[in-house]
Amino acid sequence: MTRHPERQYLDLLQDVLDNGVEKKEFNTGIGLRSVFGRLMRFDLAQGFPLLTTKKVYVKAIIHELVWFLRGDANIKYLVDHNVHIWDDWAYKEYKKAASTGSVPELTEEAFIGQIRDDPAFAAQWGELGPVYGRQWRRWPASDGREIDQLSWAVQKLKKYPDRKHVVVSAWNPEFIYEMAAPGTSMAIPPCHTLFQFNVQDGRLSCMLFQRSADLFLGVPFNIASYALLTLIMAQVCGYAPGEFIHSLGDAHIYSNHFDQVREQLSREPRPFPVMRINPAKTELDSFVFEDFTLEGYDPHPVIRGEITVVGGFNEEDRKEFQSRGA
Repeated sequence: MTRHPERQYLDLLQDVLDNGVEKKEFNTGIGLRSVFGRLMRFDLAQGFPLLTTKKVYVKAIIHELVWFLRGDANIKYLVDHNVHIWDDWAYKEYKKAASTGSVPELTEEAFIGQIRDDPAFAAQWGELGPVYGRQWRRWPASDGREIDQLSWAVQKLKKYPDRKHVVVSAWNPEFIYEMAAPGTSMAIPPCHTLFQFNVQDGRLSCMLFQRSADLFLGVPFNIASYALLTLIMAQVCGYAPGEFIHSLGDAHIYSNHFDQVREQLSREPRPFPVMRINPAKTELDSFVFEDFTLEGYDPHPVIRGEITVVGGFNEEDRKEFQSRGA
């Protein structure tokens, strides 16, 4: 009997619970348990790897990926479509400003209402800095150009399927922590940092390196998102879908998710669903939410958990780092 591919994920959860090293998150002090260096593989011909041991919010996954493909870094598109997975990071920056008295204090609900209803407010406070989609589609070059890495990847994959250098990076040191100029750091440095496409026997595969992996909340989204990106790139480039291969650096479970993880581990995986993509779409910029249809998804019930708003650094560390290069 073939082993269900979701077992890889469940085994990793168990591995972290059993063997993980205890750490603390930088901002909140929340405890976590962590392992380093793991790998999962999903053959996309065997179904779409949307986890079944808990219901995963596929609407948010599709809208977020469309947002990335647009090269956008402002949460207004997501808010307008009732997707709130990035709200906390934008609100975190607003709260910092409010604590100094430079802007009025707002609840997060009121803040998101302003993002939705006030374009000028959204333009100022909805920006997350040059996060994923901006780096994928509009990487800022030293000569002032914006480099569209994904369009370059499509061109290379179509013309030279045997080449080995089709890599897209979101890790840009100019905008990360102490290396960034004041006021230019990303809201959070990319957790899924770098991915590579490869063509073998007419099938296009993608391998992702993820430096930091929140196994309970984030990784189910990441698996599905990059599997969907692989399906899109295969269709755009004219190949059959191959594998999504997920390489994890620091794979961790936050302590406030331990009980939820144990509940998830008690459940048996169900068959993966199928993702249908509008076959008429062959250009990266043409995809919209309505082009994607999920069929046969029958998950166990949702298991809720609080998101941990990570990221940030000590401003004194920036001064110390940058003084060394002065």
